[in-house]
Amino acid sequence: MNVTFRPRWLLALALPLALAACGDNEPKQRTAFSEFLQTRIVDKPGVHVPKLTPDETQAFGPYTEHYAVITDFNGAMDAAVKPLGNLLQKGAVRSLNDVTARRDDIKAVQTGLNDMGTQLQAQKAKADSAHAQLKQPEDLKVVYDKAFERTVSVPADTFLAVLPQISGTLDSSLKIADYVDANKAKIDINGAIVKVSDPKVQAELNAMLADLNTQAKTVQQAQTQLKTVMLGR
Repeated sequence: MNVTFRPRWLLALALPLALAACGDNEPKQRTAFSEFLQTRIVDKPGVHVPKLTPDETQAFGPYTEHYAVITDFNGAMDAAVKPLGNLLQKGAVRSLNDVTARRDDIKAVQTGLNDMGTQLQAQKAKADSAHAQLKQPEDLKVVYDKAFERTVSVPADTFLAVLPQISGTLDSSLKIADYVDANKAKIDINGAIVKVSDPKVQAELNAMLADLNTQAKTVQQAQTQLKTVMLGR
């Protein structure tokens, strides 16, 4: 009887060993994923979020889901900020006549920028929440956190800082348009030539235009910073 049951006991003892052997892939998967994050994202200037090849997906195993937190955010960010170029072009003003004649365009651009900011905030919050829930060994977490900051936190925070600055410039443009409309009897605009009959109105208008020019320079600097973050140069 003892001989009959011995193979069963041996099989029972062998099962945990077989299951443990299956888990041996984790260190290799972790190493491969960590090296990918370090060399393909952290060590590169700018924001780089490479698409995984089938071989990389297989090599990273379950860590591909961790990478999806980064790729999902970047896909959503790209979609959210895609209209930015067209909005900036639509909202660009080159003269006082532009400011007064394109009030509706400026309002539409401001609405678009506000919507963009709302989308970005929501996507960043979603990514931050997913990031916080990840269970990672400490050695991988150190590298992953750097990659997450480079591809999620920094670009999102930079965009969210730039958008209100652009919106503030548009708000100043609208205030100028309203001021000109309220004092149209004293302000004559003929193309690029502006004549003001009241010295007080002239001084107030000049101050508002000077403030707008200062804000425009600040926005240009912010756009340069954004380019540096995204492209690394």
